[in-house]
Amino acid sequence: MAVWALGINHQTAPLDVRGRFAFTLEQIPPALRRLRASLARQPEAALLSTCNRTELYCASDEPLIEPTAHWLADTAGVPPDVLLRHAYVLREDEAARHAFRVASGLDSMVLGEAQILGQLKDAVRAADQAGALGTTLHQLFQRSFAVAKQVRTSTDIGAHSISMAAAAVRLASQLFEDLRTIRILFIGAGEMIELAATHFAARQPRHMAIANRTLERGERLAARFGAEVMRLADVPERLHEFDAVVSCTASTLPLIGLGMVERALRQRRHRPIFMVDLAVPRDIEAEVKGLDDVYLYTVDDLAAVVQAGKDSRQAAVAQAEAIIDAGVQSFMHWLRQRDPHAGVVGLIRDLQVQADAWRAAEVARARRRLARGDDIEAVLDGLARGLTQKMLHGALAELHSGDDDSRRQTAELVARLFLRGRAPHAGGADAPPAARP
Repeated sequence: MAVWALGINHQTAPLDVRGRFAFTLEQIPPALRRLRASLARQPEAALLSTCNRTELYCASDEPLIEPTAHWLADTAGVPPDVLLRHAYVLREDEAARHAFRVASGLDSMVLGEAQILGQLKDAVRAADQAGALGTTLHQLFQRSFAVAKQVRTSTDIGAHSISMAAAAVRLASQLFEDLRTIRILFIGAGEMIELAATHFAARQPRHMAIANRTLERGERLAARFGAEVMRLADVPERLHEFDAVVSCTASTLPLIGLGMVERALRQRRHRPIFMVDLAVPRDIEAEVKGLDDVYLYTVDDLAAVVQAGKDSRQAAVAQAEAIIDAGVQSFMHWLRQRDPHAGVVGLIRDLQVQADAWRAAEVARARRRLARGDDIEAVLDGLARGLTQKMLHGALAELHSGDDDSRRQTAELVARLFLRGRAPHAGGADAPPAARP
């Protein structure tokens, strides 16, 4: 069974590229059904999409990396080469290791953050809902959850970590002398906005408002913080009232444009506005950042802030990596047990790769000799001799090492492999093989 992961994240792709590949949780089940319907062999599949990453995990009898990459690129409406410039492809144990690191918060922009584990669990439920979660991926993710739990309970990986929301409060504190004097608008009512509102509410701002497309959901969140609730459609007319704006919605297009902010600044007589866009794709047009009286930060801009304290947690990272290593070994052992031929297939592939490398090296050397004008017969003889020596080197080295019993066993194996079943000479491994009768 082949297992692979294909994805982009905050380390490999800029915000605007990640935005092209963003999926809402509701979009994931139908997307996975379309993926599987587009392939002759329907792989197990799960899709994780957050502000920092979009990753496709798959399992099948054979790796279908190219067609899954083309499907993901087509879904985003970009050429495959654009995706592959920013993507990583991980196979087998490396795919498992990546899943475990993601679940444990080691691959996050905020080292040790806990939110990603919930997002991964949501993605797994969505894959199950789509009928795309088979036995192999089920095992992979259940083991990733178990590893993440062990990492959190056994290490200090989450100690002193700074969330995006906390980083936004820090930056706002650098701009405003006292956060108790500001009016702040939150756009959206999802988990990220709830977290941001919680952090800002602790600073007791003068006024808080929540704008959401669905009033009922906005009202529930506003009630928690004693905040005003407003319709999303009212934001253009009221934007000038707020000193700070934090936005995170699932909109595929920006909600706050350059012209809207310019009008708000004129009404504010150019008093500064602090803006945080936590959405992927963007909620606030990128051009807004160029305005003199606007301080706009995206998820990527917050990276330096959230890395604070990372060095002090390196010991915890090492402990976490050791837990993950053990988890990867356990998963791969389980995978090999399910497919007794997997080890043989891998060995055959490795032998073919090694043989190709030897052939390429000897052919390149032969071409250099021909270019120097060496005799063709001598070059051909050298090519054949070089390949033969490379192929026999490992076997001959084993025949000259170890005790008598191991050498005798090696001799029998070498005879089966290279002499087509003829027994080695009775004198032992060091003696020449028997002559052909």
